[in-house]
Amino acid sequence: MTVWIYDQGEELKVFATEEIAQAWLDENDPEGVAFEYEVIGPPV
Repeated sequence: MTVWIYDQGEELKVFATEEIAQAWLDENDPEGVAFEYEVIGPPV
Protein backbone atom coordinates (compact mmCIF):
# COMPACT_ATOMS: atom_id res chain seq x y z
CA MET A 1 0.00 0.00 0.00
CA THR A 2 1.22 3.50 -0.77
CA VAL A 3 0.13 6.99 0.20
CA TRP A 4 0.86 10.38 -1.37
CA ILE A 5 2.57 13.01 0.79
CA TYR A 6 2.73 16.78 0.31
CA ASP A 7 5.23 18.71 2.44
CA GLN A 8 4.12 22.24 3.34
CA GLY A 9 7.27 22.95 5.34
CA GLU A 10 5.79 22.94 8.84
CA GLU A 11 3.01 20.49 8.04
CA LEU A 12 2.51 17.33 5.98
CA LYS A 13 -0.62 16.34 4.13
CA VAL A 14 -1.16 12.62 3.47
CA PHE A 15 -3.52 11.44 0.73
CA ALA A 16 -4.87 7.93 0.17
CA THR A 17 -4.70 8.08 -3.63
CA GLU A 18 -2.90 9.96 -6.37
CA GLU A 19 -6.25 11.25 -7.65
CA ILE A 20 -7.17 12.77 -4.29
CA ALA A 21 -3.72 14.33 -3.98
CA GLN A 22 -3.93 15.81 -7.47
CA ALA A 23 -7.40 17.24 -6.88
CA TRP A 24 -6.21 18.92 -3.66
CA LEU A 25 -3.08 20.26 -5.36
CA ASP A 26 -5.08 21.60 -8.31
CA GLU A 27 -7.26 23.59 -5.92
CA ASN A 28 -4.73 24.62 -3.27
CA ASP A 29 -1.20 24.60 -4.73
CA PRO A 30 -1.11 24.07 -8.52
CA GLU A 31 2.71 24.26 -8.54
CA GLY A 32 3.09 21.82 -5.61
CA VAL A 33 4.15 18.20 -5.81
CA ALA A 34 3.11 15.17 -3.77
CA PHE A 35 5.35 12.12 -3.64
CA GLU A 36 4.43 8.47 -3.32
CA TYR A 37 5.52 6.68 -0.15
CA GLU A 38 5.29 2.98 0.71
CA VAL A 39 3.42 2.34 3.97
CA ILE A 40 5.47 0.20 6.34
CA GLY A 41 3.55 -2.45 8.24
CA PRO A 42 0.69 -4.86 7.64
CA PRO A 43 -2.41 -3.65 5.76
CA VAL A 44 -5.34 -2.81 7.98
